[in-house]
Formats: sequence, C-alpha cells, structure tokens
Amino acid sequence: MFEPNGYLLKWSFLLCLSVGFWLQPVASKIPLGSTLSVSDNKFWVSPNGDFSFGFFNGSEHPNLFRVGIRFNSKSIPVDQRTVVWVVGADIMVGNSSYFTLTKDGEMNLFDSLKGVNVWNSKTSQLPIASAALYDNGNFVLLTDKEDIAWQSFNFPSDTLLPGQNFSVLHTLRAASQNHMSSYYSLFMNASGQLQLRWDSHFAYWTSRSPIGLNLTAFLTSDGTLQIQDQRRRTIWSVFGEDHNDTVHYRYLRLDVDGNLRLYSWLEASQTWKPVWQAVEDQCNVFATCGYNGICVYTETGFPTCKCPFKLSNESIPRCTIPSRQQCRSGLNLFNYKHTFLYGMYQNDDLVSGVSLHQCESLCLKDPLCTAATFMNDGTARCLIKRTPYISGYADPSLSSVSFAKSCSDPMAVNPNLVATSSQETPRKRSKVCITCLVGAISGTSVLFVVVQLALVFFVYRRRRAMKKAVLGYRGPNSNGLVVLSFSEIKDLTKNFEHRIGPTMFKGLLPNKQPVAVKDIKATTEERKYRVAVSKIGSIHHKNLVKLKGYCCELNHRFLIYEYAENGSLSKYIEDSKLCKKLTWGKRIEICMSVARALSYLHTGCREFLSHGNLKCENVVLDEKLEAKVSEFGLHRVASETSSSGFSAEMDVEDFGKMVLTLISGCKENEGVSHWAYKEWMEGNGLNVVDKRISGGVDLEMLDRVFRIAFWCVQIDERMRPSMREVVKVLEGILSVDPPPPPFTSQRLREDEESSDAGSEPDSGRF
Repeated sequence: MFEPNGYLLKWSFLLCLSVGFWLQPVASKIPLGSTLSVSDNKFWVSPNGDFSFGFFNGSEHPNLFRVGIRFNSKSIPVDQRTVVWVVGADIMVGNSSYFTLTKDGEMNLFDSLKGVNVWNSKTSQLPIASAALYDNGNFVLLTDKEDIAWQSFNFPSDTLLPGQNFSVLHTLRAASQNHMSSYYSLFMNASGQLQLRWDSHFAYWTSRSPIGLNLTAFLTSDGTLQIQDQRRRTIWSVFGEDHNDTVHYRYLRLDVDGNLRLYSWLEASQTWKPVWQAVEDQCNVFATCGYNGICVYTETGFPTCKCPFKLSNESIPRCTIPSRQQCRSGLNLFNYKHTFLYGMYQNDDLVSGVSLHQCESLCLKDPLCTAATFMNDGTARCLIKRTPYISGYADPSLSSVSFAKSCSDPMAVNPNLVATSSQETPRKRSKVCITCLVGAISGTSVLFVVVQLALVFFVYRRRRAMKKAVLGYRGPNSNGLVVLSFSEIKDLTKNFEHRIGPTMFKGLLPNKQPVAVKDIKATTEERKYRVAVSKIGSIHHKNLVKLKGYCCELNHRFLIYEYAENGSLSKYIEDSKLCKKLTWGKRIEICMSVARALSYLHTGCREFLSHGNLKCENVVLDEKLEAKVSEFGLHRVASETSSSGFSAEMDVEDFGKMVLTLISGCKENEGVSHWAYKEWMEGNGLNVVDKRISGGVDLEMLDRVFRIAFWCVQIDERMRPSMREVVKVLEGILSVDPPPPPFTSQRLREDEESSDAGSEPDSGRF
C-alpha cells in the first residue's frame, strides 16, 4: 500500500552513508602540535558544524575560562549554545591560558594564573597520530590506523549526548555553580540501575530497572533514555514528551539543582525545553534547599525554600538549629506536622518500635539531639538527628511529624526570681444585689459561649473543607497522581455545578488551577481500577491530555484531567462561529497531532494501549488551539472484563472517521464516509470540504488526506495501515496508493476463500 517516494529514498541513502560514517568516522583531522588559546578565540569544529571545541567563559566568572565542547550550530543563538563537556570536569583558568595537543600525543591545559599545567590526558605512551571532533560531539585521539585511543565520551562531565554510552565505569557530576551543586552525581550501581546520589552515598532516585550485569545506558536520537543488556536488548526506558518528534538536538544533563533532565531544542521558540526529568517533585531531591531550610510549595505550586528555625550571621546565612549554649532561657521542642527532616552530613539514628510521644521525649532528653522525625506511617520509626544543619521538605500529603529544638521565647521577668507579694490595699465595702449580679453574669456568659461555639464551628467547617482540598491536591502517589476522596471531588467541582460534557465537570484546585473531572460511572474492582489508572497516569505526550489524579472510594470512580481551555473539537465543528477558527491548516495540524498521539499509544509506550473510543468529542483544544487526545484507555478502568477487544485496527478506523468528519464538517456517521468516497472517486473532492473554511484548501494535501482516511476505514481491518504509517503519510515521507472501495465485504470474502485455498494475500495492496 505504501511506497517510499523519491524524498524518502534520498534520505535512506543518506542514512546508509551515516551508518558507514558511524563505523568508520570521518572528521577533520587535528594534527599533533596544534594549540588553542584564549586570546586567539579560535575553535576546532566538527565537520557538520554542530559542535566546537575551545575556550569559553560563563557569565558568573567573566575573567575565567573553561575548555570543552559546546553546540555550535548556526541555528542556535550564541547565548543558547550549551556546553556539553568540560576538560577536567570543572577546571577554570586565566585569560592568557592555552590548550595544546603535543607532539607526544598528550593534551595539556596550561593555566596562566598558576603558571603550571592543570590538566593532561596522560596519553603520551599511546601511539597517537591525530585528534578529531566527530559530528556526534565526541572528541577523540586517533592512532595512525584510525583507532580511537582516547575519547571524551569516556569521561563525561554533567551531560550525555545521543549515542554516548554510560556504564558502571562512568559518573555524571553536576557543575560547581554553588557550594552545594557539586555534591550531586549520577551513577550506575553494581546491579545496573541508574541512581542519583548526594555526596556519593545517599541515593534519592533509582531507575528501578531490571537487575543485570554489564548493562549500558544511553540516550537515543528520538528522545529515549534506555538501558540495554549485552545483546543490545532494551530492558528499561523512559521517554521525553516529544518522543519520536523531529528534533535536531537533544542532551541529558544533571542540573545544579540535583535533577536529571532531558532537553530538546525548539526551533520555533529558539530555546532548550526540558521534556523529561527523573524526580517529578523537586522537593524530593535530597538537600534541594541545602543550608536554606526546608522545601515547601507556594500557592502557585512552585517549590521554594523556607527556614522555620534560625538564620546564622555568616556571610552566607545558613538555616540552623541553635544549641543549648546559644539560648539564654533554655530550649523548647517545636512540632512540625507533615514535615520530613534530615541531617545534611550525618546519618540519622534510627529508633524503632516507639510512639510519637516517645520519639519526642527521646529528642528532648538527649542534649545532642537537634531534631527528630516520626514516620507516622505504621512502622513506629523515629529518626534522631544530631547536627545543627537540617534540611527536608514539607507537604500536606506527608504523614510524618517532625520536632526541632528552638530557644524559648524571651520573657519579661526572670523565671528564677521569686516575686514578692504586695500588701493588699483595704477597700471600701458596698452593698450589691447578689442575685441581680449572678443573673447578669450568667446570661452574658451563656450568650458569649453560644456565639463563640458558632464561630468555632463555622471556622472549623471551612478550614476542614479547605484542608481536604489542599491535602488531595498535594497528595500524589508514587506515580505522581493525586488521590482524592469523593468529598474532595465535590468540593473541587462545587458539587458538580459546572458540567462541560455528559459525564465531565470543571473543577478548581486550591491554587486556582482548573481541572476536568470525569465521572466513570463504573463499579470496577478497586485493585484493578487503581492498577489501570496508574498505567494510564504514567503516559506522557504533548498530544495526550495528562491524567492528574483519580478518586476510588466505595462505588465512586472519577478521573481528574488537565483542563483544556477551548473544549472539545466537536464543539468547534458544530458551532457556526467557532468553526471559522478551524482553518484548513489548523485542521491538518489537528489530524497530525491526533495521529502522533495514537502512534505513541500503540508503539511508543512500554505497553501497547489502544484508545478504544476515539471521536471528535475526545479531542480537545488548549488555549493555543493545539489538539490533545483525551480519555484514552478508559476501557481499562471502566470494565471488569478483559479489554482484549480493543485493538490498534479499531483506533485506526476511528481515526479515519474522525478525519472525514473534521474535513467535511459533518457529524460522524457511516453515510459521511460513503458520500465522501463517492465524491472523491468522481473527482469532486472539494464538494466534501467544509464550506465554512476560509483561506483556501491545499488540493494536493486534500488528496493525500482522503487517500489515507479511506485506507483507515477499510472494512477488512487487515488492509488498514498502522498509525506510524499514517503519520509518515501525513508528513509527506510516504506516498499512498488510491484505496479500493472501503465499505464492501466482497473483498473480505474473496480473501477468505483465497486463504482457504492456501494462497497468499495479494501484497500489491500494501
């Protein structure tokens, strides 16, 4: 059915050439004896111009320079040309320094400030003949037989480039931008799992990939971080949100905040965009606040650092817990709910089998204890800290309770002094109506108590409602999904006041972020429901609506999605005014977005997932009118039975029907497909196009769209293309033959008879 056109053949030929270059790298040779200096401001550039090797300086130290590799493409502005490798990891030198490739085949970096060589490659004993900077950003030393004797890819700094291997022999370390960042590192442990560590010993993120020996991690050009075994089989992978999109430049970097992120270059906005990060919640990065206190979230949902203790008077203020000697009036133990504290450099002492009050008492009685955390999760664990440097994080979803010592509040009277009592002054006695006085006091007291109780009850109810909402929003599970109770769902939706679909309601989180809440109206068993929701919640793609949370309480089943500002595509098609915004170009963009989303569900996820109910109502438009597919995989959460009846072929057919609806502006039904095919076959394809489209139609693209749509709705599902092929056709990479009549069962019967006779299907259709 599909044949590569000339454009694709040309690129296939270039691909073969590129594979050959990978096996036998071709690069501009750098002869022995070559030198680079700060003053010359020259660079060694890769043949394709994408990377350069030389001196550069950062804005934080304008008079100090590093030597390394950075992006050099003319399509990237100079201030966006990110550094991907640095000589000696983070060595800085003066403005009269130079870098030399000696005649002995050794690289030396001379620092003019110190007057000595501060780094060398220690390769003088190797038979080095030349150096080269490859098109993939790898700087190598070559023998006279073109073998690689040394390469920068074996000594990464804080960045991995596509194709660069990472194993137990390698380490990524965050740049030394501040006094804390260089403590962060990325390792591959002995079990073959990737780990983010603090100070080389405390792991705060693990890839949780299958355990194995001799494993290798690397970044692919399509935006996938993979771990492979010795047979090059992928055993673990994660994807960026733009996975499989056409992106020219990517890199994986351990940032100075301790998080591992995948970046893609966006040509349109001329910026680097993070498309994946290892630790979703930045507050879960160990020591993310360093000496600045504990990590909390603002009302807008962004992490910030606050010091609930005491800031020191040092040049760089530190958030510390005072010692007994620093306090004039003794120490108190303050309680911090929903807070987890940890010592920065000393391991916490673990005490098991204690209660909350016993944990508090242990710290209070221990003169060296500065703080303690009681896990409060049923494990009866108490963590005692004996360092003044305390960090941590606070979140309403945390069950842990922490205690920290603090100086007692200043007192106006010295508590050690005994105040003397003054002599009572004689008073003149007067006659008073005791009965009247008692009655007045009693009445006033009763009235006061009633008013106070009413106020307390009102405040309690309001705070309880708000607390519930906040707890739900801040309480993600291990997959980052918010878990809400039914009462919280009613609070967020104002008792289902704003309906935006048959079973969809608009809600508002405490930070004013809108969400869409869908009532599943199913009685799926709780465990199966949570497993299904967890799988769907782990799927991320820019053309898929993100699942933010769910409710699973008694017989209530709800899903919480990100909110699409402009609503469903069907609303725009049916509305005579809104449809004018759906220009021809916009409709083609929507087709492309939906196709990419389905292709990702079918082949980009770790496990195949069908949408199961694709239609215009389940395609929504954000504030920029960019399309996103919603409600994918609902058959998994709304059915007690197996979802095996939902297939890729079914999604392909639904996509074809959706395309015809979008192009024609007619409601989805079988009649539209029949009519559209008849008009197209008779050369009247323009009669099918929605007359409300202004600005003209691309006739060549119209023919391409009709062809692929009619292939998608073939009654013989074996003849339907895959969604990956659909994407390539819409992108113009694959050409497509004229489709046969899609609605007759005659061809299907003929195929079955042919199959019974033992003949092969006619491959010419494909």
